[in-house]
Amino acid sequence: MRIIFLTFSFLFLQFSLTAQAKQSYRVGAIGFYNVENLFDTDDDPKIRDEEFTPKGSRNWTTELYQTKLDNLAKVVSEMATDLTPDGISLLGVAEVENRRVLEDFVLHPSVKSRKYEIIHFDSPDRRGIDVALLYQPKYFKVQSARAVAVKIYEDNGDRKFTRDVLFVSGLFDGDPLHVFVNHWPSRSGGAAASQAYRNAAAMEVKVLSDSLMKANPKSKIVIMGDLNDDPSSASVKKILNAKAKTKAVKPAGFFNPMYSFFKKGIGTLAYRDAWNLFDQIIISEGLLNSPDDGYRFYKAQVYSPKYLYQKTGHFRGYPFRSFGGNTYLGGYSDHFPVYIFLVKSI
Repeated sequence: MRIIFLTFSFLFLQFSLTAQAKQSYRVGAIGFYNVENLFDTDDDPKIRDEEFTPKGSRNWTTELYQTKLDNLAKVVSEMATDLTPDGISLLGVAEVENRRVLEDFVLHPSVKSRKYEIIHFDSPDRRGIDVALLYQPKYFKVQSARAVAVKIYEDNGDRKFTRDVLFVSGLFDGDPLHVFVNHWPSRSGGAAASQAYRNAAAMEVKVLSDSLMKANPKSKIVIMGDLNDDPSSASVKKILNAKAKTKAVKPAGFFNPMYSFFKKGIGTLAYRDAWNLFDQIIISEGLLNSPDDGYRFYKAQVYSPKYLYQKTGHFRGYPFRSFGGNTYLGGYSDHFPVYIFLVKSI
């Protein structure tokens, strides 16, 4: 299979999706990255960020913050460049403290030329970590964006505050596209004991996606994020009803391209010497079988080059993280990023 790599910007990418014929395509990449505690160095009295200050338990200095930005920008600058020199067109991110850290990131020399713009809302999470969407405006035009509250409660009835779901609609090179960026409640207290919280987050997305599908069963929807659940978990497999195989996806249904990685033992994070694949990108049937010769799914990827693995110590073989407890390790994130390619016939 011969591949000619050219830019996405209304030029041609030629490759063969089948063994029979070559075809010209436009190509775009959509990704997600849990960036592991991207905090600035200031103490915000409204959130629990004291550990990420120069005098805090992690001794979080301007130098360490800059190194963190350097590391993350290197990763993002390389993602998806095998098929498009512009890399990731839309990037969902999790564990960012505020808009300021995103502004610092998009101005980093490694990614500045892409002119990423930011969609961000402060969430009620106690630690102040949020989700956001970065996008290249030459690919994506925003039509609407809002934060969707995930309302979950403790056994005593008290509200348990967590990250909102970011819901963005717009035009992806002219194609209507809806994007959900998620960071579902953690497994604190155990996976089973906390499952209801993630199910509630999944239901928020399900209700909204169902409303989109009711208006247009061929709606093009991307659900991305750190779901704190695997593709086989109830929140993903049953509530979202995201299928492992394309042939099982019915009209107005969802396909989970990350399932194939999961079944092979490939993960995006490691815990107690076992891999999980919490970082997922799920797509609607409209992106599998585009009714209008628009964008459709090509393939998915877990981005895990060798330098993103921890080489030594207790976390050897895990994603190379910034911290192990309060010990600074100098890495990138405790999660690998993921992305998908979309293609459109020309």
